[in-house]
Amino acid sequence: MVDKPAEIVVFPEGQTLKSGEKTLIDYLIEKYPELKKAGEAPRYGIVHRLDKDTSGLLLVAKSTEALLFLQKQFKNREVEKKYVCLVEGVINDQNGEIKTLIARSSKDPRKQHAYSEGERHPESAREAITEYKVLEKFKDYTLLEVQIKTGRRHQIRCHFSYLKHPVAGDTLYAFKNSKIPEGLTRQFLHAQKLKIQLPDGKVTEFVSELPEDLKKVIEKLSK
Repeated sequence: MVDKPAEIVVFPEGQTLKSGEKTLIDYLIEKYPELKKAGEAPRYGIVHRLDKDTSGLLLVAKSTEALLFLQKQFKNREVEKKYVCLVEGVINDQNGEIKTLIARSSKDPRKQHAYSEGERHPESAREAITEYKVLEKFKDYTLLEVQIKTGRRHQIRCHFSYLKHPVAGDTLYAFKNSKIPEGLTRQFLHAQKLKIQLPDGKVTEFVSELPEDLKKVIEKLSK
C-alpha cells in the first residue's frame, strides 16, 4: 500500500510530462525493481489509479498473481473505497447517492461528462455510482466522506460538478465564478480508507490521515 502525495502522476498514460518529471511508478521501481515482473508497462503492479492532484491510498501488487487477485475484487465491486473531499456550496441533505452514466466529454477530452437517466449518451458511457455523507458544513463549502461503488475516471470530480457542487480547488471541473478556499493549492480530494481482501485471505482496512495542507484549509474555514 502506498500513501501517495499530491502533484505526482501515478504512471504515464496519455499525460504530457515535464522534462525530467518522474511518475510514482518510476520511484517505486527504483526502490522495488521486482515490480517490473508484475503486470505490463507502463503501470506494472498498479492496481487502480488516483489523479495527479489527489492524495491518499493506492494499492500496488508485487507480482502478477497478486495483481490479478486484487484487480478482480475491484472489477466485482468488492473493494470499499472512501474519500474525503471539500465541495463548493452547502449540501442540505446529510447523505445521498449520485447515479449516472459517465463518458469522455465531447467538448473537452480532458474531462468526463455525466448523463442523467434517459439522457442521450454515447455507447462508451458506463454506470457510475457515488455515495456521500456530510461531515461538516461551512459558510460556502461542505466537507464530505465519499464512497465510490464504481471506479470511473474522474468519477468524484465529475459527479459533484454534475450536482453543481464541484470539488474545491478543482480547476478542470469548477465553474467560471468558483472561488478557492484560502491556502488551497490543489483539488481537495483525499483517498482516506481502503478495505480489501489480501492474497492471504485476510480482509484489511487501510487508513490515510488527511494531509497537512488540507488540514490547514479546514482550520481556516472553521475560524
